[in-house]
Amino acid sequence: MFFNKNFVKLALLVVLINCYGMLGAQTLIENVNASSSMESFKLDEVRLLNGPFYDAQQTDLAYILKLDPDRLLAPFLRESGIPVKAESYGNWESMGLDGHTAGHYLTALAQMYAATGNKVCLERLNYMVHELAICQKKNPLGYVGGIPGGSKMWNDLRNGNFELFDKKWVPWYNLHKLFSGLRDAYVIGHNKEAKVVLVRLADWAYDLLNAMSKEQISRMLRTEYGGMNAVCVDISVLTGNSKYLELAKRFSQESFVSELSNSKDSLTGLHANTQIPKIIGFEKIALADTENRDYGLAAQFFWNTVVNHRTLATGGNSVHEHFNPIDDFSSLMESVEGPETCNSYNMLKLTELLFLSRPSSNYMDYYERTLYNQILATQRESKGGFVYFSSLRPESYRVYSNPQKDFWCCVGTGMENHGKYGEMIYSHKASDIYVNLFIASTLDWKQKNITITQTTQFPFGEKSQIKLTLKHPQTFTLYIRKPSWVGQKFQIMINGKLFEYANEDVKEDAGYVAINRKWKEGDLISICLPMKTNLVGLPDNSNWGCLMRGPVVLAAVTDTTDLVGLEGDGGRFDHIASGPLYPLSKSPMLVTDSITSIDTAHVNDKVRLLNPRILTFDATSLISDEKNRRLKLIPFFKVRDARYMVYWPIARKEHLAQRRKQLNNEDAKLLPLRARTVDYVVAGEQQPETDHLMESEHSLTGIIGDRHWRSTGNGFFSYQMKMDSTVRYLRVTYLNKDDTGGLQIKVNGHLISPPINKKVSQDAFFWIDYPIKPDLAKDSAVEVKFINGPGRNNCHIFDVRFLR
Repeated sequence: MFFNKNFVKLALLVVLINCYGMLGAQTLIENVNASSSMESFKLDEVRLLNGPFYDAQQTDLAYILKLDPDRLLAPFLRESGIPVKAESYGNWESMGLDGHTAGHYLTALAQMYAATGNKVCLERLNYMVHELAICQKKNPLGYVGGIPGGSKMWNDLRNGNFELFDKKWVPWYNLHKLFSGLRDAYVIGHNKEAKVVLVRLADWAYDLLNAMSKEQISRMLRTEYGGMNAVCVDISVLTGNSKYLELAKRFSQESFVSELSNSKDSLTGLHANTQIPKIIGFEKIALADTENRDYGLAAQFFWNTVVNHRTLATGGNSVHEHFNPIDDFSSLMESVEGPETCNSYNMLKLTELLFLSRPSSNYMDYYERTLYNQILATQRESKGGFVYFSSLRPESYRVYSNPQKDFWCCVGTGMENHGKYGEMIYSHKASDIYVNLFIASTLDWKQKNITITQTTQFPFGEKSQIKLTLKHPQTFTLYIRKPSWVGQKFQIMINGKLFEYANEDVKEDAGYVAINRKWKEGDLISICLPMKTNLVGLPDNSNWGCLMRGPVVLAAVTDTTDLVGLEGDGGRFDHIASGPLYPLSKSPMLVTDSITSIDTAHVNDKVRLLNPRILTFDATSLISDEKNRRLKLIPFFKVRDARYMVYWPIARKEHLAQRRKQLNNEDAKLLPLRARTVDYVVAGEQQPETDHLMESEHSLTGIIGDRHWRSTGNGFFSYQMKMDSTVRYLRVTYLNKDDTGGLQIKVNGHLISPPINKKVSQDAFFWIDYPIKPDLAKDSAVEVKFINGPGRNNCHIFDVRFLR
């Protein structure tokens, strides 16, 4: 793209939302000529006051400071040929994703310094940036990274050789974390050296993609690449150089833009968090190139379809990291691998972008719901530790990271999440101020000599009070968000007098009450935020329900038994709860008058508030069985180290026995297989295959219905799978029409015997149990390899599992 006439304006106007709004730079509402636009405040202009978000921020700070910068830097020094100063961390930091945490850490340090003023964070930030600069100087091309063997891999890729790239664990995703961390070190942490390293790294990436054909780039982008398109737009803005905007477009798949911009939802089965960062990039490109509407249309449609059709009451989405069918959420009620924290982290980034360019309380309603029920809920209170999967299966539990042992993707985003709560509490359009969230905080807008102090116990109280401190009287509009969940008694008082707002004061789509007046020192605005308890169903309208108080999801702690691996211990799969599954048929149930159209008043009347200070409720009259009527409801974000109920099976009283029978049938299909399974892979799904260190050559993948498959194609594919002495069978699931006669399967190089068992039909699929000889079951991990046999048609392999 040539440097068009709008670009200089855009360099000033495009907000670096991926930098969490800390520049306070402007965004466009519709186009570059918009007369006014919404801006976020810098993070150092907002301070949290006592409350759940402040507590979470301080817990996160303590976790961050437990980490050793030299251990995080070790992969970069190693790959640059410089002696390391400390041993690299283990877990994902030594399994191929080496260095990804350092990028997150740079962002987390910059944010935490801005949000709290903690000088240790700034010292560590500056130290790490300087060390990375030293590493970069060792590479004349400007590359710096922690990917094992990265320099050779990138050089091969430049020459069209994908052999090493295909064997690495998401290289561009890994590198994107460093790009983002360097950007934030400069924009938020004001480290000038970070910009130098970032731009050199961007030049290296630009030259690399310039050497590749369009077809090669397309193939490369089949592998998860994070938000490379988004960060390239940011670099374009920072430098005023449009070549990085062109690079952003090269990192954007045109076919995906086209589908979404034409309102086509083809998300089912896709790896969710691979898509969301791309969409953030689409929206940033739309803001930077106003002549191309498709990117913006794609971003808006994606947000609408995910939030309105694929999102749970908590604000999370997806199951075992993939988008489930919009008409079938049963897998989310069965799996311990519920919504992923990284998904919510990125959905909030996208929501913030869309809100600042198109202000509407619809965006902030979603933002608020996700902030309380996904983000705040995914850090272990006071002790620290981050959650990967927030299981919604009845009576499941969550696993927390250990700061010295676990380096999952959701640890990286987790460190960032709790340091940036102040970014969207307030925003402004010119001199007008928007109050978006009801969180105890102060806003110090030095540019306008305005200080806002918001005092609230929300959601443990239904009021928020805003006090203005002004050096001199000023006329401006204060916009107070009127949430979608608020009751009819929503009120605003100004200096003790009721503010009578007319309909025109609440913008039809914006959902904000506009108060325009000449404000003076000490003016006090009191906001009444009455909440009701609602029963919220699943998007597929199946008979499951979740209780919410205003924007807060309520949960019931059932017990603290069998919490196997409650804290990660550095194992490859420690982020997944491995304790026994409790039967769905024995879980607590709710009795309702209707399972399709919820009678809100009926539910609200039957849920009794016991203690408003800690938001505890009694739902005895809604719980079906005597045994579980003792259960009390509390905010989900207060549940720690326990099994819980978020979504409950629901039924009318006369249908309780029938509902139990239905759940019992589901248990009969799932629980015995789970008990026999030592390890399994869903073939064709990105994350399970990555988890099992898949290797392949000329292999093929696809989706039939909502199920992924992989075939050998003209080559092979293999997984590294867990094994123990109890294993007796390898079960492989195929498509009914497949002929498996020519397929070769090897375990640790040994061709396994033909199956004794006949194939067993299961709807459109069948499985075969291949016997495993005891001498193959001695190792703790083995390679399972599928090889294309001579003269045979490819089988569609859906599921591979070792059975006791």
